[in-house]
Amino acid sequence: MDSAGIPGTGAVGGASKPPPPRRSRLLRRLGIGIVLLVLLGTAAGWWLYAKLDGNIHVDTSAEAELRRYERERPASVAVGSQNILLIGTDSRSGRANSGYGQDRGTQRSDTTILLHLPADRRSATAVSIPRDLMTRIPSCGGADGSRTPERFAQFNWAFEWGGAACTIRTVERLTGIRIDHHMVVDFGGFKRMVDAVGGVEVCLREPIDDTAAKLRLPAGRQTLRGEQALGFVRARHSLGNGSDTERMQRQQEFLGSLVKKVQGNGVLLNPTRLYPLLDAATSSVTTDAGLASLRGLYELVRGVRDIPTEQVKFLTVPRRPYAPDPNRDELLEPDATRLFRQLRADRPLTITPPSPTPTTGAREGAGPQVGPGAVSWLTRSESGTSDAPVPAPTFTGTTAGTADCR
Repeated sequence: MDSAGIPGTGAVGGASKPPPPRRSRLLRRLGIGIVLLVLLGTAAGWWLYAKLDGNIHVDTSAEAELRRYERERPASVAVGSQNILLIGTDSRSGRANSGYGQDRGTQRSDTTILLHLPADRRSATAVSIPRDLMTRIPSCGGADGSRTPERFAQFNWAFEWGGAACTIRTVERLTGIRIDHHMVVDFGGFKRMVDAVGGVEVCLREPIDDTAAKLRLPAGRQTLRGEQALGFVRARHSLGNGSDTERMQRQQEFLGSLVKKVQGNGVLLNPTRLYPLLDAATSSVTTDAGLASLRGLYELVRGVRDIPTEQVKFLTVPRRPYAPDPNRDELLEPDATRLFRQLRADRPLTITPPSPTPTTGAREGAGPQVGPGAVSWLTRSESGTSDAPVPAPTFTGTTAGTADCR
C-alpha cells in the first residue's frame, strides 16, 4: 500500500493540513491587536468626550427668564454673526474662591465683555462694559423668587440682582444688540484656564506690589500663572492711576496675550496641553444651553481660531465721567450709539491705540477714556453728499497682534 492510502500521510483521504507558517500567525495576531487598540481608543475617546461634555454647567434659570421677556428683546439683524456676553464674577463661594473674601451669598459682574463675531469670521471685537457705568436696569427675577423694581443704577448691580439674565437684558437695552450666547466664569475657573495653557506672558513697565491683589512682581517680561494672573487682572489701586479704566486696559492686554498663546502650536497642536485646556475650560464656565456642549464650544473655537491676531480687537464702550458722581461713568454720545450700530449691523470698525495720558493726581475712574474726536466716522446723510465715502469708524483700543513684549 502506498502512502496515499494511510490516513494523515497524504493530501487525500482525510489528511490534515500542514501548520500555518509563523508569519501568518504573526499577521493574524497583529490584526487582532490593531482591532483591540482601535476599540480601546474609540472607547477612551468617547469617555473623554463624555467627561468634557459633562463638565459644562447649563444656566437654565437664565434661559427661562429670557424666554419670559422675549417680546422686548432686540431682534437679530445680521445673519450669521454672533454676539456672546462674557461675564467674570467676584463670587467668593466654593473652595477655589473662598480666599478672596467672605462669602456674602451675592456676587456682581467684576468684568463684562461683549464679544462680536462677524458672519465672515475674519475678525473679532471684544467690547468691555465698565462695571461703574450708570444705566437703566430692568425689573429682574432673583434666585429666591423675588423681583427687583426697574431702576437707574451701576451696571454691575444687574448680576447681583438677577444673575446672567438680568445682565443680558441690561446690555440689550443699553446697546440694542441681541445677545446670542453667554458664559460666566469665576475666579477659580479663570486661574485653571490660565494654568492649562502654561501661563500668559505680559510686560510690566514698573514693579507691582499690591497687597489687596496678593501680587508682587518685578518690572519687565513676566509669565503669569493662575494666582498671579488673577491678581494682575484684578489689581487696581496700586497700578497706574488706580482707575477701573486702566484695569480694563490691562485685562484687554492680558486677553490679547492669551489669544496669541492659545492660537500658537504649543497649545492647539499639543494633546498634552490641549486636553488640560479643554478640561479647564469646560469645567470653569456656566453657559446657555446653546453652548453647553463640547460640540457647541468646539464650533465656536473653530470659527475663531484662524482669525489673524491683528484682527482680534479690544476696546471699551465710549464713556465719560457721570456728572452727578465723577467716580461713575455714563455713555459718551454719539460715539457709543455709533459703536453699537456698527456691531448690530455687523459692519467693520478700526482700532487705534490710546494716546498717553498723565497718571498722577487722577481721580477714581479717570484715565484714557474715549472723548470727542476719538471716533472718526460720517454717514452719507451726515456728510451732506450721497457720493461721499463711508470709511469704517475708528475707536480707541488695541488688538491681540500688539500684545508683545517690547
